[in-house]
Amino acid sequence: MRQWLNLSHISTGFVVVLVGYTSSAVIVFQAAAAAGASAAELSSWLWALGIGMGATSIGLSLYYKKPVVTAWSTPGAALLVTSLAGLDMAQAIGVFLFSSGLIALCGLTGWFNLIMRQVPVCLAAAMLGGVLLNFGLDLFLAADTSLWLVIAMLGSYLLLKPVLPRYCIPLVLCVGIAGCVIGGELAWQSVDFELAVPLFIMPEFSWSALIGVGIPLFVVTMASQNVPGVAVIRANGYDTPISPLISTTGLTGVLLAPFGGFSFCLAAITAAICMSEEADPDAEQRYRSSVWAGVFYVFAGVFGATVAALFAAFPQALIMCIAGLALLSTIANSLSAAFTEAAHREAAMLTFLLTASGVSLLGVSSAFWGLLLGLLAYHSRKLWQPVTRAAANTAPKS
Repeated sequence: MRQWLNLSHISTGFVVVLVGYTSSAVIVFQAAAAAGASAAELSSWLWALGIGMGATSIGLSLYYKKPVVTAWSTPGAALLVTSLAGLDMAQAIGVFLFSSGLIALCGLTGWFNLIMRQVPVCLAAAMLGGVLLNFGLDLFLAADTSLWLVIAMLGSYLLLKPVLPRYCIPLVLCVGIAGCVIGGELAWQSVDFELAVPLFIMPEFSWSALIGVGIPLFVVTMASQNVPGVAVIRANGYDTPISPLISTTGLTGVLLAPFGGFSFCLAAITAAICMSEEADPDAEQRYRSSVWAGVFYVFAGVFGATVAALFAAFPQALIMCIAGLALLSTIANSLSAAFTEAAHREAAMLTFLLTASGVSLLGVSSAFWGLLLGLLAYHSRKLWQPVTRAAANTAPKS
């Protein structure tokens, strides 16, 4: 029992949910509004998303004894904001069921795992570094609006990390919250406590909606969320089987879609927080952090909009600082793994730069395109290696 009450595990799980909700909950609100959701339906969406993420994070982490964090599809929610116009809620639910069914099919057939086996570790690490780079930069960009808060949190981190590495992040978070309380920067007045109530909505299926919204939602979730999510797992050295993870998130979506669970997938950024050294120096014990993240997700689901409002009460500078500090070692380790092999540094650099650029093409995030470009560079070099080696052997020697 004492192992489960470890402060670093609990605080890491809390930071995961804090970062997840504050970074993209507003997009979920917009997606629900685009579908014409009432206040009761929005509450049900938040219940389904919290329960789904919590149950899968807890169940998969305990089963595999590896850190597994799931999330809602943020790019998917952004897609829904612009795509659900003209559809009623029942048709939207049909779209969610269809997309989640396709995700489950990819996991159950092993197609996705087969593809991801072809991704070299150096490119997975480069993509992870590109995904996380902006979080490291945001740590210092936050100084534009909250200089003293950044100085206090960064100073605390530098002082505590050498002597209390396991408890550094929770203590720094406490310093940040204390600073916000003193500065009057916490917007508690917007928080009202109430339980979320699940609301079942019978789905309706429209071919135009399934093709025009369901398939793009499936593609965006797989390419922009699950691909980086697998890269995080592999870049941190975990051999967790991928197909069961994908099929579990898909089946969870099928079960919870009628309540508003539009899409579940593997997390990337928040998963990296659970896999960092700050979560636990022992890589075999970090799964406890993802279990705690699941617990907080369930709590967030039960209280729905109340928790979303609670997290919104924290100033953006605090979120930027704690996320950047929690991911420092992960970013450093990713870049180290990406550029270890001299022969593939160029491919890794292309992956890193395109991913970090944030360019979105055809509605798919830069992480997918960065990995695709890196794979082209990686395999083109391997393709030409026999030719260049033969040319070097036949060249006249002076």
